Amino acid sequence: MIKVNIVCIGKIKESFFREAYAEYAKRLSRFCSLELIELDEFRGDNVEKVKEEECKKLQKALRGRKIALDLRGEQLDSPSFAKMLKESVNRGEEISFVIGGSNGLTREFVAGCDKSISFGKLTFPHQLFRVLLVEQIYRGFMINADSGYHK
Repeated sequence: MIKVNIVCIGKIKESFFREAYAEYAKRLSRFCSLELIELDEFRGDNVEKVKEEECKKLQKALRGRKIALDLRGEQLDSPSFAKMLKESVNRGEEISFVIGGSNGLTREFVAGCDKSISFGKLTFPHQLFRVLLVEQIYRGFMINADSGYHK
C-alpha cells in the first residue's frame, strides 16, 4: 500500500476542520497509508527568514516524491491529479505533499521538489486547505478506482 504524507507548517486548530480531515483520512485508508506531519511555525519579523527556516524544517520531514503546493505551480484538473497519483502508485513511490506556512515556500525549496502544483490563484486558510487537499487525494484514488464519486 502506498504511503502518502501531508507535510505542513502549523496545526489544525478548529474542530470542524479536524473532523472533515479525519473523515477523508478514514475514507483513504483503503487506498493508502496517510500521515499528517504538522511542524511548528517559525516566528519572526523577516518574512524571507521565516520562509527559509520553515522550509528547512519541511525539507527534513520529506520522504519519497516531493510535491509542493504553491501558487506558482501547475494547475491540474482532478483527472490529471488522479493520473499523477496513479503514476506514483505504479512506481511504488511514497508521496509527500508540502504545504508551507502563511508566507509560503521559498523558490529554492519549490525548485528542489519533484513537482509543484497549484489549486488556483485564490487564497485559502491553511487549515481549510488541508481538507481540500485530502479530499482531492481521495477523489484521485476514487477516479483511479473508476467509482462514481467524481462526476
